[in-house]
Amino acid sequence: MNEGMRASRAGGLSGFEPPSSVEDLPPPNTKRWVVRRKAAVVAAVRTGVISLEEACNRYTLSVEEFLSWERAMEKHGLRGLRVTRLQDYRSATRPR
Repeated sequence: MNEGMRASRAGGLSGFEPPSSVEDLPPPNTKRWVVRRKAAVVAAVRTGVISLEEACNRYTLSVEEFLSWERAMEKHGLRGLRVTRLQDYRSATRPR
């Protein structure tokens, strides 16, 4: 991944460069899903580099898992894709 994939201090998407080809995506055998890899897959689907179906097949993801990444990125930027923060963000958006 290139240096442009890092989030800004605010945790948004500034400085994030979506992949321009399938070759720029994480390898199909990826097991460790760090923020920048998740963001690359979401961005690739959004920009048409790869279809949702192809992404799910390539990475053995469920559509629900992919959509949860997409929602987290929309609501919280790149920081929302951090596994350690997922619970915090989910509880903050649920009505009590």
